Amino acid sequence: MPRHVQKSNAGKSVIRSRVEHVFADQKSQTGLFIRTVGITRATMRIGLANIVYNMRRFLFLERLSASA
Repeated sequence: MPRHVQKSNAGKSVIRSRVEHVFADQKSQTGLFIRTVGITRATMRIGLANIVYNMRRFLFLERLSASA
């Protein structure tokens, strides 16, 4: 594999590893399964799931910093 392709794959892999953890958490914790009529409802549901994830993550980091 050419060197430039390896560098490109490595960069994409870093991004994927961070994003896929978020999606896995949303799917397991909130049971995120989008089956709605219309893109607006689906967008709203995903947005709410993102807000819940961010709030849970914030609380986790707050507790972590408080105990340190």
